[in-house]
Amino acid sequence: MSDKSVHSAPVTGEERGEGKFPKGLVLRLFAYLIAGHLFAGFLYLLFMLGGQNQ
Repeated sequence: MSDKSVHSAPVTGEERGEGKFPKGLVLRLFAYLIAGHLFAGFLYLLFMLGGQNQ
């Protein structure tokens, strides 16, 4: 075997740019947060309107 051993180092945040999150993860997280809040607001509105009819 040669002296050059092939090993894959784990990709850390430092290698991607000083600890920043990947762009796709940030966009997905932002979309999930917005969608979750919209869904929670919709449920809140449903319960508020349903409570007024009693």
